[in-house]
Amino acid sequence: METPGNLFCVSAPSGTGKSTLVKALLELDSHLAVSISHTTRAPRGQELDGREYWFIAEPEFRAMIERGDFFEWAQVHGHLYGTSRRAIESRLQRGEDVVLEIDWQGALQIKQRFPHAVLIFILPPSWDELLQRLKRRGEDGPEVIERRMANARREVAQARHFDFVIINTLFETALFDLKTVVHSQRLKYAAQMRNRSQVFAALDLI
Repeated sequence: METPGNLFCVSAPSGTGKSTLVKALLELDSHLAVSISHTTRAPRGQELDGREYWFIAEPEFRAMIERGDFFEWAQVHGHLYGTSRRAIESRLQRGEDVVLEIDWQGALQIKQRFPHAVLIFILPPSWDELLQRLKRRGEDGPEVIERRMANARREVAQARHFDFVIINTLFETALFDLKTVVHSQRLKYAAQMRNRSQVFAALDLI
């Protein structure tokens, strides 16, 4: 699918700082839009339906799978997550750049269907630091944290399949790296040709 817009997929283990980085990036980049995923899990803390996620029941989610409504979907930590196909494709066709916060499984699914997608993996600086961040969040008990750490080891092993890897040791540095990836993608020949086709045509490049 050729579109003028760029698609960025950001994945990371829980506690790595992915959501905070993406939120900060969106505040700095007015040309970047976030796509809100659907999930069967319950809202956490101050999360609102339609802001962080669309929170739906599992039967409704399964029905959406059957209809082919999802660009990708995966089961993560016992819950289902999916990205609306219509929401993504319409934005990309309009020339908008879209960022997705998704599990590595969903990111690899998208790369198969949309080769132009840019996959970005956020790594923690160490296992000990990741454990401390999960504890500082104060959202999960010891058993859940232990499960998240076990899952994180499997997730980190998938980083080799991503286009870019950012190590979130210092937030400001990681945010700069994330901004650099987005800007660099926009300047690639293929991306410029898709997004600035009139200029390329005027210069007899297409």
